[in-house]
Amino acid sequence: MGELPHARSFRDLIVYRKARQLAQEIFEYTKAFPKEERYSLTDQIRRSSRSVGAQIAEAWAKRRYEAHFISKLTDADAECQETSHWIETARDCGYLTPEQSAVLLAKCEEIGRLLAGMMAKSSLFCGTPTYTVREETAEYFITTDY
Repeated sequence: MGELPHARSFRDLIVYRKARQLAQEIFEYTKAFPKEERYSLTDQIRRSSRSVGAQIAEAWAKRRYEAHFISKLTDADAECQETSHWIETARDCGYLTPEQSAVLLAKCEEIGRLLAGMMAKSSLFCGTPTYTVREETAEYFITTDY
């Protein structure tokens, strides 16, 4: 496979690390959101921002199949776009300053560009792994006891 030699795990991907950092920053900001937003805006922005990294991790696990890999990266991008929406909503409600939201939105845009690059060059990430896994011989028994 044309796997990138320096990325042995999804944790090695710059886009994954940036997504995790964004989710953590959003978590810190949302601690100050009003209590009445706990089950709406706070929950939504935390979930969508955390989902970006999770979708990237899932994409990595499915990279053997290029279409699945791209599909999961597309999901990550969609979650990133949703996060942008919630950032703008939080700004409009006065929970984030224009400066805070601008920084967070710029990070969302950067993550989106990195995801687009991965999708455009998906063949570098996908295919049959070059490593092998060995298992010891297992015995399986079939019983008719119900």
